[in-house]
Amino acid sequence: MFLEKLHGWRKKFVIGLWILSILAIVAITAMFISLSKDNLPTFEQLENPKYKLASLVYDAKGREFGKYYIENRENVPFDSINKHLVKALLSTEDSRFYNHSGIDFRALIRVASKTVLMRKESSGGGSTITQQLSKLLFRRPNLRGLSKLKRSIEIIKIKLKEWLTAIKLEKSYTKEEIIAMYLNKFDFIYGAHGIQAASNIYFGKDQKDLTIEEAATIIGMLKNPALYNPKRFTDIATKRRNIVLSQMNKYDNITDKQLDSLSTIPMDISNFNKESHDLGPAPYFRMELTKWLKKLFKEKGIKKSDGTEYNIYTDGLKIYSTIDLDYQRNAERAVFEHMKELQKRYWKVWKGMNPLKYDLENDRQLELREFSIENRIINSQRYQSLKNKMLSGVLGKIKEKFNGLVLNEKASFGLVEVKNRKKFLKDLVNEGIVKDSSIAKLNKLLNSDIWDEYQSKWEKFQKTKNKQFDTKTKMKVFAFDEKTMETDTVMTPRDSVIYHLRHLQTGLLSMEPGTGHIKAWVGGIGFKYFKYDHINSRRQVGSTFKPIVYATAISIQGLSPCQEFEDIQYSIVPGEGTFYLKDVWSPANANEKFTGNKYNLYQGLLYSKNSITVKLVKELGNIEVVRDLAYNMGIDKDKKVNGGLLLPKVPAIALGAADLSLMEMVGAYGTFANDGVYTEPVFVTRIEDNKGKTIYTSIPKQKRALPSMYNYIMVDMLKNNVAGRFMLEGIKSEIGGKTGTTNDYNDGWFMSITPNIVTGVWTGGDEKWVRFYTLQDGQGYVMSRPKVQKYLYYLERDTTVNLNVSKRFKIPTNKKYLDLIDCAKYKQVKPEEEQEIRLENKLQMDEFEEEEFEESEDTLEE
Repeated sequence: MFLEKLHGWRKKFVIGLWILSILAIVAITAMFISLSKDNLPTFEQLENPKYKLASLVYDAKGREFGKYYIENRENVPFDSINKHLVKALLSTEDSRFYNHSGIDFRALIRVASKTVLMRKESSGGGSTITQQLSKLLFRRPNLRGLSKLKRSIEIIKIKLKEWLTAIKLEKSYTKEEIIAMYLNKFDFIYGAHGIQAASNIYFGKDQKDLTIEEAATIIGMLKNPALYNPKRFTDIATKRRNIVLSQMNKYDNITDKQLDSLSTIPMDISNFNKESHDLGPAPYFRMELTKWLKKLFKEKGIKKSDGTEYNIYTDGLKIYSTIDLDYQRNAERAVFEHMKELQKRYWKVWKGMNPLKYDLENDRQLELREFSIENRIINSQRYQSLKNKMLSGVLGKIKEKFNGLVLNEKASFGLVEVKNRKKFLKDLVNEGIVKDSSIAKLNKLLNSDIWDEYQSKWEKFQKTKNKQFDTKTKMKVFAFDEKTMETDTVMTPRDSVIYHLRHLQTGLLSMEPGTGHIKAWVGGIGFKYFKYDHINSRRQVGSTFKPIVYATAISIQGLSPCQEFEDIQYSIVPGEGTFYLKDVWSPANANEKFTGNKYNLYQGLLYSKNSITVKLVKELGNIEVVRDLAYNMGIDKDKKVNGGLLLPKVPAIALGAADLSLMEMVGAYGTFANDGVYTEPVFVTRIEDNKGKTIYTSIPKQKRALPSMYNYIMVDMLKNNVAGRFMLEGIKSEIGGKTGTTNDYNDGWFMSITPNIVTGVWTGGDEKWVRFYTLQDGQGYVMSRPKVQKYLYYLERDTTVNLNVSKRFKIPTNKKYLDLIDCAKYKQVKPEEEQEIRLENKLQMDEFEEEEFEESEDTLEE
């Protein structure tokens, strides 16, 4: 009837509108049918949600000793959930929860009219608790790289999927079960999955014991856990908590009086305690393993069958490492025992002295040392907690208003100087404090009201920080206690930073030479207080590099190890050989003395004479052949580090003037222990997915670096270094080794080889002014060698290890080596004693032949 009254275009318009409406209904229905078959959770999955799986780490004997996980979940049934949490949740997220069937159409209309059309963001969202739960039950696709149209279509499809899942949930569960599932499933970051974990981590208590304001804080995080994180952004989290409290008041869950009282309570997360997965055996190894795994998957392109990337925290991988917990236990024991005694020695040596001001070359050096302390203060948990408490609110405003702008300490101090007209922004750019691209934002910030607020709070924060860090308080600090590795004390926080910084650090790495399998990894003296790993850190290697030079001279130049050279100062001058030097290079011996005596290569290496090493380099005529051998022994000579080559093309590298890691040095020394064949160090044999499929297998790279005969000569020379009066007492295995000590005793090394195991140890301070100041205390012989001795001693007597102490280094089939190593009896006199004997003989001769020796006295060392 209605259509009969219409004529012409009006009738066509109405008919067309009906057709479009019918088509739209058909299209939406078809889309719903299509989506219902497209990757939606099944009823079985909804009944049994599949939580993420932990990845496990196993040692060489199949023993689990590590776990990567983010699911720290304890499901709490609805009737055990804190009622404040439930009331806060319903008041804030879904006040009509009991009046809808999964989709709240009234809320959607509100969103469409107020949020979208009227641009009132405060009007709230349209998602119900059931819809929010549905988001957690399946992974959203990655929309990056899509056009706006495709992105919009995908977002619509995602929303429709969530609606369908929400309807399924409402049909499958009671309202109470949905609330419990949502609160148990949500990720509150910091490994806090679910309300029980969140309550434990943020407030140190069971969720049932949460107060109203604490419950409001946790519920407030549901909107955006990163932004409303009470640990990092205290002010923002407090404001969000108060909004939740206001909503609870609005729906009569708290009174006006409670609202007024609770809103003024300061945010207290003093009991915050993030659970760590780094406890247990070999924590330094597992920390580095985390980085290595992420890098491996990226570089090797290892992905799941659906093309997505592996996540070590959620995908239930099985990681089979080469670490042997029996070796690890003995290594940790050896490190603990020796470092405990060494640190006692350090405190005794420096008693009454200030190492911060010792041996200063200029005022700038003191500034750098003081900065190293200040930098550690800034990175301390105490500093960061205070900063979050006092500055998080205004820093959040700056970040929000100025497009992600973040101010660090240097920038804040610099901007204050700019505002006070002591500097210009360009000065900060030139000093590397801020980037040139940030100048426009920083100009706007400095001329805004927010800056005045920030500068005021920043200056107040600095005063509070200085007062707090200079006030004595009770605290726990690191200590060499076998059970707790810490002790209770009273000191200022600033002094505690200096106290920890002044601890000597170490690294021990032990590898099976034939397979390259890393058996033990100790990256420091105590993981809880010292997280920095010293296995892959680079430090100057000193004389431990010399065997590579000797091996080059013997194998390339054909020098006999019995050949003798004078202990005098040798020089390499510009134009000599192919060294490309601009200045004369004339290094001294470690004790800055030359005896003038002749040394064969055995003796030169034993006494670590720089003079003999320089002479070998002169004989070689260039340093490139040394770099080539180092490369064949696993040291990447052309790798760029800090803008320069890992192994610079200068003769000084022959004396150890290169910063290398324990990993590189142990790999190189493995060549000597393995008949001249380099084997790449590995610490993972294979990785399996959660179905047992192998997704990675390690195949260590191997290559011959030295001919067997020349390699055995080097083995014999290394054995000579630890023979006679220099032997490692109590060690049954055939053993060779080399110490290394760098300038000012900053680094003490010891590298050892046995047929079973290659072990390297470095000892020193994280800052170079943290050191001993005499050769007697600071040499590698004292700082590092005892750790290897203890480690091998314990290994050989550990029945769980069952080390084959009768195993010998491989002997070359070519018996020519016997002639090459048949030198005269090797001198076992210390260089210092040798010099004293020589001077004593000289004085005796002077008494009878004073005139005859008068001319030659100038050439002898006094």
